[in-house]
Amino acid sequence: MDTHITREAAKARTDVTPSAASTGGAAGLGSIRLAGAGLTIGALAWAASIFVYGTDAQGMGGRIHDLTGLAFQLGVFCLLRVQMRTRAVGTSRGAAIGLRVEAVLLAVAGVWSLLHGVLPDGLRDQVWLGLMDIFWPLSMFGMFAIGVKLALAARWRGMLRWWPLVAETWAVATVPTYLVFGDPLANWVGGCHLVIGYALLGLLLTRRPELTVADEENGR
Repeated sequence: MDTHITREAAKARTDVTPSAASTGGAAGLGSIRLAGAGLTIGALAWAASIFVYGTDAQGMGGRIHDLTGLAFQLGVFCLLRVQMRTRAVGTSRGAAIGLRVEAVLLAVAGVWSLLHGVLPDGLRDQVWLGLMDIFWPLSMFGMFAIGVKLALAARWRGMLRWWPLVAETWAVATVPTYLVFGDPLANWVGGCHLVIGYALLGLLLTRRPELTVADEENGR
């Protein structure tokens, strides 16, 4: 028997389908669970503030509303990070750019929430801060667009394919309700929608993170 010893490194095989545990989208199921928990906590915190103080609160209630809104936005950042990591809306360059644009919109909205929650009263009505406030609804409508694209891309599976679209209709459902019926009804619609939509979406990510792995990356 002829034994041949080589010092060359073994070449990677190209005929093996990667398993879910070895792909980038599934490498951190634990981190996806943590992201889901962050989304649920943030959504519940903001919903509680809306139920207690409403969306047009003043004084300390208004500051609590702003800061719990920031907690929600941080939770949405967790969701957005998972969507980026798993290429939830597709593998094209355009899909990746769309998620990054949403991250910028959400970041500016988050800075507004922080500043509006902690700045002295005399600075909270500055024009430049009011302009930043526009990014709040823009970021939420951006998440709605992502929910539509995610459902069409069909890379997430089961309920996680469809529930982001349910959650991300928050602005579509709440803003028109506020414009037509005003605060009382809009507060209940907005708060309940957060619980049913984003809080439950976070729970799904916590319980079933493997559903964020596309079939082709799961070796199926």
